[in-house]
Order: sequence, then structure tokens, then C-alpha cells
Amino acid sequence: MVLQSVLVFAIVVLGVRGPAWPDSARWWLKGAAALLVFAGLVVAVSAARALGRGFTTFPAPAERGALVLTGPYAVVRHPVYSGAILFLAGIALALSPWVLAGVAAISVLWGLKARVEERLLLARYPDYAAYCGRTRFRLVPYVY
Repeated sequence: MVLQSVLVFAIVVLGVRGPAWPDSARWWLKGAAALLVFAGLVVAVSAARALGRGFTTFPAPAERGALVLTGPYAVVRHPVYSGAILFLAGIALALSPWVLAGVAAISVLWGLKARVEERLLLARYPDYAAYCGRTRFRLVPYVY
């Protein structure tokens, strides 16, 4: 959690203090940024809503939670992270190329955190292994 918070803070600082994109690329980057931010918000919010009271920022499943297999969870196993990565990539395109380094770092961190979460989910929910077999990708469809 601490490293995650540090990386989010670094992304904000890089966005504010880093150099802007070149003027020649700004017009189309702004449009792509808006699309990514919107898509990221839709994915992350819909995933969090699907979890309901089971949503937590910690790797261990919430006591009041249930195994969710539908909605965005039918596409990837960790859609809250997927949506957040899309959102942050949009922020990077809107602000500064330096932000991409922070987005890459937090993406790696969330990929590792997802592995830890999966071990905990396997221990908590007997059906999780079958779900992993059906939903092969952790964060990015057809990639990872």
C-alpha cells in the first residue's frame, strides 16, 4: 500500500512538473487522453460496483465480499487495476511523457499485487481456480 501511494504521488508530481508533450502532438494526444480517462473510469467504477461491499484496497479479500465472476470480471480477473491503468495512461497523454514511467511502474506493481491477491482468493474461494481457467488474463485482455 505504501509503495502504491508513493507511485501515485510520483505520477502527480511528474504530471505537474514534467515537460509537456511537443506542441505538434498535443491536439491528438488530448483526444486520446480523454478517451483513455473515460474508458478507465468506466472500467474501474463498474468493477468496483460489481464488487459492492467486497471492494477493498488491500490484497486480502474482504470478509463481507463474495466471488464476482460477471461483468468486467468475465473479461479480466483484476479490472479495477485495468481501469486505473487506462485512466493513468490517459493522464500521462494529457500532461507529460514522464508520467508514462510512473504508469509503467505502478502497472508492474499492480501486476505483482494481483498475483498475491490471487493466492489469497484461491485460499478463500474454492471456485477461483476454475474461474482463472475461464478468465485467463489478469489485467489486459489477450496480453496479461
